[in-house]
Amino acid sequence: METEKDTYKTILKPSKEVLYKEKGSKFFGYAFPVTSEEKIKEHLEDLKKQHYSARHWCYAWQLGKSYEQYRANDDGEPSNSAGMPIYGQLQSFDVTNILVVVVRYFGGTKLGVGGLIQAYKTTAQMALETCRIHTKTIDEIFFIQCEYPEMNTVMRILKDENIKIVNQKLELSCEFEISVRKKDADRIFELFENTYKVKIIKEEDKKE
Repeated sequence: METEKDTYKTILKPSKEVLYKEKGSKFFGYAFPVTSEEKIKEHLEDLKKQHYSARHWCYAWQLGKSYEQYRANDDGEPSNSAGMPIYGQLQSFDVTNILVVVVRYFGGTKLGVGGLIQAYKTTAQMALETCRIHTKTIDEIFFIQCEYPEMNTVMRILKDENIKIVNQKLELSCEFEISVRKKDADRIFELFENTYKVKIIKEEDKKE
């Protein structure tokens, strides 16, 4: 049985601007880290202002730690000649939470569908190659609650399991907010659930 993936790859900073030329046409490529469709719209609007005399602003994006959302847009180019070749590079680099845009200035000579596919694919690849790609873990957040006498027990488990503490409140009643890798989440939850006088709550079950 395949283990559920608990890492994803993304970029933390925008790419450098890259330029690809083919038969007079110019293709400018950009990659941006994004986490929402609102951010995607902002970057597209900015590029349309920056390249107001360009002919096409083609793009592809992928969102979600599990790579669950994506879109490709040809922006007036022949169907599947621009957006999908860009998206193919997102798949090839295995990245998410990312937007890649290729801006085209028409040079007077038609490239044909094959030429367009190659140009958009290459420009997207060039933009992604300028980026540093980071591997991040998919984590779950838990809240641990205990009284002060049980604090040392909780601290020892957190240290032994090398668990990241996001926040902690050490008073007569103690609370820890912890971040646990998805692959370890069920085991850690059970571990604390079976610890005497200690309560563990999943983030989605915590009532404010």
